[in-house]
Amino acid sequence: PAQPTQTTKMIATTVRSATRIVSQYGRRSALLSSKSINDKSAVSSSCCSISAIRCFSSAALNNDAASSPPPQSTQTSTPHNVYMWGTSKQGTIPLSLLQEGGASASSGGMFSTGNEKIVNHPMSLNLDQGALTSFLGDDNDDSNTNDDDATKLQQIFCGATGTAMVLNDGRCFVFGSNKNGELGIGEGPKSTETPVHVPLPDPVAKVSLGPNFSAFLTTTGDLYTCGYGGSAVNGMGCLGHGNMESYQSPKLVNSLVEDGCYASDVHCGEYSMTVLTTEGEVLTCGTGSFGRLGNMETLDQLYLEPVEMIAGDDVVQIASGFAFSLALNKGGIVHAWGKNNEGQLGAGVGLAVDVYAMESLPTPIEGLLEGRKVTRIAAGHSHAAAVTSTGELFTWGMHMDHEPKLENSLLHTKIVDVACGQNYTLALDQEGRLYSLGKGKTGVLGLASTKMTTQPILVEGIPAGEKVVTMSAGWTHVACTTALSE
Repeated sequence: PAQPTQTTKMIATTVRSATRIVSQYGRRSALLSSKSINDKSAVSSSCCSISAIRCFSSAALNNDAASSPPPQSTQTSTPHNVYMWGTSKQGTIPLSLLQEGGASASSGGMFSTGNEKIVNHPMSLNLDQGALTSFLGDDNDDSNTNDDDATKLQQIFCGATGTAMVLNDGRCFVFGSNKNGELGIGEGPKSTETPVHVPLPDPVAKVSLGPNFSAFLTTTGDLYTCGYGGSAVNGMGCLGHGNMESYQSPKLVNSLVEDGCYASDVHCGEYSMTVLTTEGEVLTCGTGSFGRLGNMETLDQLYLEPVEMIAGDDVVQIASGFAFSLALNKGGIVHAWGKNNEGQLGAGVGLAVDVYAMESLPTPIEGLLEGRKVTRIAAGHSHAAAVTSTGELFTWGMHMDHEPKLENSLLHTKIVDVACGQNYTLALDQEGRLYSLGKGKTGVLGLASTKMTTQPILVEGIPAGEKVVTMSAGWTHVACTTALSE
């Protein structure tokens, strides 16, 4: 499609701003009305105004170019193999699918520690026809379908305490901890090792499973959230529904629809959520403590609101940890905000790094990143990482480095992607090789050991004839997909 002109971009920005103002006014008026007279007229009035502006928005954009497309699946082809390792807590790793002979060149194993099982090296999942459908308890009968139509695993997302599998038809199955309803499986158990289908009206493109709540992003750009809604003590509004209600099943975030926004990415923290729209705008909601919303306030936000400081930055990627967030703009500059008690904002030692350290506004990360163009970012529980256009890897946080540190031992190769979990980092090079560093107590390094390493080490458990394509780092478990090497 043709690229929008500057005039069209200005019109689109103005329209979105006007839409948001009208919808916010309508929502707040509706809240006041429902409290005083329990009348729905305010809601009806605001919806009429919103519809009119949305029609104008579409007309204005269509005169020159199509509006930004909704997000698509991050992986378009079915993976050759899927590998998992780390600690299976409450069933976060599907142990029944692991194949004992699925990892080569590794002497590691699987062993139990109480109610948990540690897999300290990559093990492949048995995805043969029938094995996957049996594990999922899938009602779709593949016996009379050709191979192209058979049920296949497309993507896997590791969260704080749960796991999500997305199939080639866009359906999503979840398993793991459900103590706050974060799996979105309705009124059910506090945890499940058996996958449960999460019914959504459109195919799923991305899942972010947080420690207390979760978000499901569809290929149409709609956002659904569920789980813990907050409290007066912990803060409220993390689900973005305008209240502190908790929901056991995914609920559409209507404010995005009312504002005429499509979501392209989402990350769930402890009690806050960060969303990236298809227009490059960053939105946040939830508890405002420690500046994690990036709006200079510590007040909670019940609805998703823009991070004004970087409103015109054309953000291309976001990442969130337990209580902080990162945003990467088109120019390769990274901004960080939120809690900084372990140096996870990369601000250096100029600021006191203690239990109360924070930044309430997006602050550019400088140090060794200054003058370099960052292409990828990742955030773990309390640390972060970045990849530059020249393939360098930088890490910071975890009470170890308070500003970006160059991982010199990887200068022999070009790093193209990075993922962070709880106190560990995974780096992918251009040849499809995977490296890990950090604390290995939970087996997440995949090095057939539970020891810590401060230097990136090659994960040798992936067979030589395969290259890693995608990776997902949960707090204590890991998944990666591979393709055959060319």
